[in-house]
Amino acid sequence: MVGLPWATAMAEGTGLRAGAAAVDITPGQFPVNMPGGFNENLAQAAHDPLHARALVLDDGGTAIAMVVVDNLGVAREVADEAKAIASKRCGIPVERMLVSATHTHSAPPSNILKGDAAAVAYRGILVDGIAESIARAHAGLRPAAAGASAHPLPDEVFNRRWFLKPGKMPPNPFGKMDKVKMNPGTSPDVLDRPAGPTDPDVTVLSVRETGTSKPLALLANYSLHYVGNVPKGMISADYFGEFARLVPTRLDAGDGFVAMMSNGTSGDINNIPFLVNRPPRQPFEQIQVVAGKAADAACRAWTSIAAPDPRARLAMVQREIVLRTRRPNAEQIAEAKAVLAIKDDAARAKLPRLADNYARRVLSLASGAETVKVLLQALRVGDLAICALPFETFAETGLDLKMRSPFPRTMVIGVANGTHGYLPTPPQHALGGYETWLGTSRVQEDASVIITDNLLAMLGELKGNG
Repeated sequence: MVGLPWATAMAEGTGLRAGAAAVDITPGQFPVNMPGGFNENLAQAAHDPLHARALVLDDGGTAIAMVVVDNLGVAREVADEAKAIASKRCGIPVERMLVSATHTHSAPPSNILKGDAAAVAYRGILVDGIAESIARAHAGLRPAAAGASAHPLPDEVFNRRWFLKPGKMPPNPFGKMDKVKMNPGTSPDVLDRPAGPTDPDVTVLSVRETGTSKPLALLANYSLHYVGNVPKGMISADYFGEFARLVPTRLDAGDGFVAMMSNGTSGDINNIPFLVNRPPRQPFEQIQVVAGKAADAACRAWTSIAAPDPRARLAMVQREIVLRTRRPNAEQIAEAKAVLAIKDDAARAKLPRLADNYARRVLSLASGAETVKVLLQALRVGDLAICALPFETFAETGLDLKMRSPFPRTMVIGVANGTHGYLPTPPQHALGGYETWLGTSRVQEDASVIITDNLLAMLGELKGNG
């Protein structure tokens, strides 16, 4: 008689164990600013809670922790501090921990050290919440089986960079003309064609308790920037939080189940159906629409996994690479100073939109560090590979990694272990547009190539070890 795989694994003492936890990290003090735009955006209350959601896996030889945080972008210093605390509490090495942000635009800043009391206090809530989520997940380790799959959801992802019809391109903040524009409206009189692809898949890592197959955790990944239209002046986890709320019902999961949605490669992707005039939505309504569809897609992927593996092997590699920061030349510095020197109201009214903002960014880059250290991670859970990088990455980079990966299925998580701005590809840099502007994109223009090459090498290392 052939035994069940989970029974064999448990008898041999070599089975996978897993634990998951969600910790509330909603701010306790208001008002607090919600970064992500060009102006102050104060929240007076919370519409829905923010969480740090953790999944810990242990195969008996390797333990890893993955955390998804409802935040615009968790600073590297905050993630490192939380990892160090969690490592002391549960013994997982910090280099086996991945901390990513959902990139919701309706959450407090992550790393304010002085000034506004509410923002300074929130940094402590964030550090403690991330560390606590890992410790609780580790404490709940139990025999488990894991599997991965994907289901397409093309309906809600749209490339937001567009070529425009002749004569429709406005000047950028530097007074130059780009070849493409971000969020150019929905008029067919203006729009020509999108400048890049989308990644339609909702990819999931399914974790179930062995024996009962009870759902234990689901880690999903979708390349959608965020949805927005949260009620004015309110904190929200956006569609990421609503997804996590809905999935347990879809799977008929019991107490202790944790669902989490990570942000994929969405640097040039949003939820605006260009060339279509969507009917007006109430605040939070479109978030519910997207979350519901994403939850359905994730559950279809979950149910397609016929045989989750109770002996899924774990491995993780981490590299810190050094990238050059983009440096303005003498002419760009002089132009920035000239913009900021204009005091006459009539002359200022003739400046391109956001000219002041980007002039300040240019001068900040000119006086900033010449290089930046960037943390890259690659890990495997059985036949699933996961790449993590600290950028708002373009969809084409994610698609390229998935296509060239040596693993049958690959998930790419952005805004992970820090946040260093946008990561356009060299051809997209040549087109210009918001994501490529000096001050929006902060690292060398071939950074996406360097990062892709490193991640593929790391995936090759993981594949060779297993």
